[in-house]
Amino acid sequence: MRIKAIMIRILLQLAHDKRTIGLMILAPILVLTLMSFIFDGSNYHPKIGIINAPLNFVNKLEDNDAKVIRYTENDGYLILKSSEIDALINFEGGIPKIALEGSDPSKNQAVINLTQKALSLSGLTPTVKPDITYLYGYEDMASFDNFGPILIGFFVFFFVFLIAGVAFLKERTTGTLERILATPLRRWEIVIGYLLGFGVFTIIQSALIAWFSINILDIMMIGSFYLVLFITILTALVALTIGTFISAFANNELQVIQFIPIIVVPQIFFSGLFDLSTMPPWLQSFGHFMPLWYSADALRNIMIRGKGFSDILFDAFILILICIIFTIANILALKKYRKI
Repeated sequence: MRIKAIMIRILLQLAHDKRTIGLMILAPILVLTLMSFIFDGSNYHPKIGIINAPLNFVNKLEDNDAKVIRYTENDGYLILKSSEIDALINFEGGIPKIALEGSDPSKNQAVINLTQKALSLSGLTPTVKPDITYLYGYEDMASFDNFGPILIGFFVFFFVFLIAGVAFLKERTTGTLERILATPLRRWEIVIGYLLGFGVFTIIQSALIAWFSINILDIMMIGSFYLVLFITILTALVALTIGTFISAFANNELQVIQFIPIIVVPQIFFSGLFDLSTMPPWLQSFGHFMPLWYSADALRNIMIRGKGFSDILFDAFILILICIIFTIANILALKKYRKI
C-alpha cells in the first residue's frame, strides 16, 4: 500500500505539471520528425562549374544528376571562391583540371567519383591522372576538421545555455532576485549586471574551448584565432541571453533541462553538421532562424577558408542582434517578478 501511495503521488504530481507532460510527448516527436527529414533526404548532387569541357562529358555529368553550370574563367573562380559551387572543371590539352572548393571532404569525394565516372562513360579517360587542386582544405582533410568549427560553436552554446538557465533560476528560487528587485535598481540595470557577471565566465570558457580545440585537438585553423574568439564569445552571449530568458518560464532545474530538446537539439540539425542541401527547400529556410547556423558559418569561414572580418560581418551582426532582442526580452520578463 505504501508503494502504491508513492506511485499515486508521483502520477498526480505529473498530472498537474502540464508543461512536463507536453514536453515529454512533443519533444521526442519534434526531434524524430527533424531526423526523418534529414536522413530521408535525397542524395547529394554536386554543383559543378564548367569552363571548357567536351559536350559528351558534360552530358554524362548531368545524366548522373550533377548540377552543371557553364562559366567564363574569371567568373568561375569567383563563384568557386564564394563557395557557391563544389568544383570547377577546365579541360586543357585533353586533361581535366579539377579545382575543388575543398572545405567539405564528403563533397570533394563526391565530385571526384562523379568526374571519374563521367570520363569513363564518355570515353575520355585521360592517359594521365586528372589535375586536382584544392581552394580550401587539402586532399587528406579529416571529417573532424570540417565538423570541428560547428562543434566548437555547439558546445559553447549548449553549456552556457544550461549553466545560465539553471544559475538564473537559482537566483530567483532562493529569493535573491526578489530582494534585488525590491531595491531602486531599474530592471535593465539588473539584467545587464547579471549578463556581464555571467559574461565574464562565458568569455573565459569560450577562450579555453577555442584554444584547446585548435592547439591540442589540432582542428584545422587557417584564419585568425582572435576572430574565432570573437565569434565564440558572441555565441556564448547569445546562449546566455536565451538561457536566462528561458529560465523565467521554469520553476525548477528539471524544467530548464526540458527546454533542451526544443531550443538546443534543433540547432544541431540546422547548424551545418548535417548537409542541409538534401533537405526540402522550405525546411532549409528554418536554419536561418537558428543562432548556431550563423555561428557555425562564421567559424567555418575563419578556420577552414581563412576569411577575414568583412566576410563574417553579417553573421556577427545577426548574433549581436539576437543578443539585443533577448536582452530586451529578459528585461520585460522581469516585470512579473517585481512586486513594487
